[in-house]
Amino acid sequence: MKKLVASLSAGALVLAGLSTSAAAKPLSSQSPPVKTPTAIGYGGAVSSVDADATAAGLGVLRRGGNAVDAAVATAAALGVTEPYSAGIGGGGYFVYYSAKNHKVYTIDGRETAPAAMPSDAFIDPATGKPYNFTPELVTSGVSVGVPGTLATWDSALRQWGSLSLGKALTPAAELADRGFVVDSTFNLQTQENKARFSAIVPTAKLFLPGGDAPKVGTVFRNPELADTYRMLGKEGLSTFYGGALGAEMTAVVKNPPKTATTTLPVMPGYMTTADLKKYKPLDRVPTKVRYDGLNVYGMAPSSSGGTTVGEALNILQPKHLKQLSTPDYLHNYLEASALAFADRAAYVGDPAFVDVPTKELTSRGFGAERSCQINPAKAAVKPVPAGSPDGKYHHCAKGAATTQRPDTEGKSTTHLVTADKWGNVVSYTLTIEQTGGSGITVPGRGFILNNELTDFSAVYDPADPNRIQPGKRPRSSISPTIVLRGDKPLLALGSPGGSTIITTVLQTLTNRLDRGMTLPEAIAAPRASQRNTASVTAEQSFIDKYGAALATYGHTFTPAGAPGSSAAEIGALEGLEFLPGGAILAAAEPTRRGGGSAGVVWPR
Repeated sequence: MKKLVASLSAGALVLAGLSTSAAAKPLSSQSPPVKTPTAIGYGGAVSSVDADATAAGLGVLRRGGNAVDAAVATAAALGVTEPYSAGIGGGGYFVYYSAKNHKVYTIDGRETAPAAMPSDAFIDPATGKPYNFTPELVTSGVSVGVPGTLATWDSALRQWGSLSLGKALTPAAELADRGFVVDSTFNLQTQENKARFSAIVPTAKLFLPGGDAPKVGTVFRNPELADTYRMLGKEGLSTFYGGALGAEMTAVVKNPPKTATTTLPVMPGYMTTADLKKYKPLDRVPTKVRYDGLNVYGMAPSSSGGTTVGEALNILQPKHLKQLSTPDYLHNYLEASALAFADRAAYVGDPAFVDVPTKELTSRGFGAERSCQINPAKAAVKPVPAGSPDGKYHHCAKGAATTQRPDTEGKSTTHLVTADKWGNVVSYTLTIEQTGGSGITVPGRGFILNNELTDFSAVYDPADPNRIQPGKRPRSSISPTIVLRGDKPLLALGSPGGSTIITTVLQTLTNRLDRGMTLPEAIAAPRASQRNTASVTAEQSFIDKYGAALATYGHTFTPAGAPGSSAAEIGALEGLEFLPGGAILAAAEPTRRGGGSAGVVWPR
């Protein structure tokens, strides 16, 4: 802890009060609010990727709201400033720690497949082969699942919040009316999606004013979304889930309004108002593993985050990472990730359709059996086979051969964490899947619909737990995590990044808990993601720093993306840590995705 405090300069601590001064700065100045990635203080905290969204959450806390109220307000604001990553057209997973009950609760707000979704929905009838994933399948009504975000917000507020939905949405509605200053990240994401956005009339109208991406430094306003938020606050969920707005959503999914010049097919989808009326967010029992005396809680299936992060921690437990050299630590981290991903692919799907062995996947015995497969001096040939989570564990038992399926999860999502003065904590990841989702904006409503159904496997296989089925929730990698010491919170964290979410959370946890890094250092460290593939996907900074040393174990590396593109980075993590004496450390990315914004109510 002394290292943490020493690493934060006096200047950084002054800037920890970022959100008060940043939010007060007039947007007409055409200067984006200052983002400060680290803050320490009291009375509550918020960390997100965006300064305006963090300010919205902090404002709720200052007015007496709790962590759940602040989380919904922050998430709604991210729907304004991060419309290509999140919003009411998508879904997500909400993890909540109750200071009163000393328990962790979760909400599964994942999108569902429409009732009419056929098993060959992703197959082009003209060729008999899967549609091209991007841009064709991604930019289509076929990819749109029944949204769960709004129902998640309402459920969380009703169970644990103190604000109505309307009051929680008010800061975001005001932000949408007022506008936000376009930064380089928003401009880049728009440019990267220009061809897709220009294919759909309402999307081109809203996000490509004058036919091009909004320029850096200009103010982007979305009065349509402001009106939608106010309508939802007044009328409630009924208009969205089956009412007038629901009818508008299903109409645009079934008949996407293409521009006259586009060459994209923008295929129609299957969602109906009956699907919307049927949708329910689900309260689920969180996953839990014991790691180095701490209780690590995560999201159970339909997400694979909690089981895969938990299993990997159990695999790493016998390795005593604190005692290893950095190359040995990273080798074990990469190998444990591959093993856990093999089991994820073999066993995890929507538990309403698949018998997922969640208890065994997160058991200490199965983790130990899988841990024995790691050769301390040599990387295994990938893909490695899945294990047998059957409750009968033997020393160094071998796995059985399994089918390795393509990973099609989009990497654009967003995460936030909040805490309040009473000690309640939220770790919440929400998404519309791809950057820009399906690309289909609901006309006059200001939000983009998801392309979440592309998380299903493209080709139907009866043995695949993630096969397409009507009413099913596609498997996710979203991994909102809360770590308790005893019955009190220690850490809360999560990240966007598709299937790299799991490895981002795992690497950050082990950096913090095992490698002596502070939370800001653990977040800033270069990242690599081994998802049971022949080559490790890694940021160039990781390859430059560790590639040569890890090559001696047999690891090979592929850069995450082209330099300067949004794909070159892995994750965009936000986290909180509870310090001795009652202070809270809020931390976000210093540079990834333009840097994040952390703030506290009363800066230290």
